[in-house]
Amino acid sequence: MFPKIKWPDGKDFAFTIFDDPDQDTVENSEAIYPFLRDLGFRTTKAVWPIQGDSTRAATCEDQRYLKLVLELQQQGFEIGLHNATSRTSTRERTALGLNRFQSFFGHSPYSMANHTGCGENIYWGSARLSGIYRALYQMLNLRLNGNRQVVSQGHLEGSPLFWGDFCKEQIKYVRNFVFGDINTLKACPVMPYHDTDRPFVNYWFASSEGANIDLFNTTLSEESQDRLADEGGACIMYTHLASGFQKNGRINERFRLLMERLSKMNGWFVPVNTLLDHILRMRGHHVITRKERSTLERRWMWHKVAYTRGRS
Repeated sequence: MFPKIKWPDGKDFAFTIFDDPDQDTVENSEAIYPFLRDLGFRTTKAVWPIQGDSTRAATCEDQRYLKLVLELQQQGFEIGLHNATSRTSTRERTALGLNRFQSFFGHSPYSMANHTGCGENIYWGSARLSGIYRALYQMLNLRLNGNRQVVSQGHLEGSPLFWGDFCKEQIKYVRNFVFGDINTLKACPVMPYHDTDRPFVNYWFASSEGANIDLFNTTLSEESQDRLADEGGACIMYTHLASGFQKNGRINERFRLLMERLSKMNGWFVPVNTLLDHILRMRGHHVITRKERSTLERRWMWHKVAYTRGRS
């Protein structure tokens, strides 16, 4: 049993967002981030440092987008990493992406999340899991995706996609499991944690389900907000703020109301790395046990199955 975290300045709970850059444009980012800033939220905005051969969304090679992201950094938002670009990258291109990130933002990424579909992902896909849960995951993905599974190779020494040593040297926190509970810390009480079976990641963290506007609003309901505060917990929302949160510059009304309500509560609204650094200071370095890992994997698999059913 882990001791309850005391949040700074007498705050009742902590809340933040890790926003992946899928579907990002300058326009939709300009619509969302001033809204968050003005409500007092300081969150984490992940980016793709280089364009590569991708045209999926804006990257830091777009000067207008880079200017916007740099302004967010100056305003107190954390800039995170979502791989070098949205397509599979060799070791050399990942190194280029990390170098570009450092030149743009003055430091290596504090936190990152793998981008689904990239072959250089680190401990991703079935490599996230162990034993029976790995087998169950492979069966589930085979049923859903046939043979179109991408093998995660970022941690495999000898692969042309290997970059585990860069990750170990430069990145402190990597996102892993996503849960349906608003209280991420309750769902994953061991975070941030180190896993000796996955040594190229310094610390793993979890997040709460909010991949699109509907899931985000469901997880962040008024009842859930109140429970998060009552439990003194911490929420790290996983999302894509470019996925339906605004239309033609107009913020989704339900999202607007929920965020305005949350902003008036006694919460600590800081970026992902700041929140995790605080927990790490309070609890110290934690190496996950096999029992703890099995519990997390089981809990995540149940969420994965429920989420998959909800999409079908």
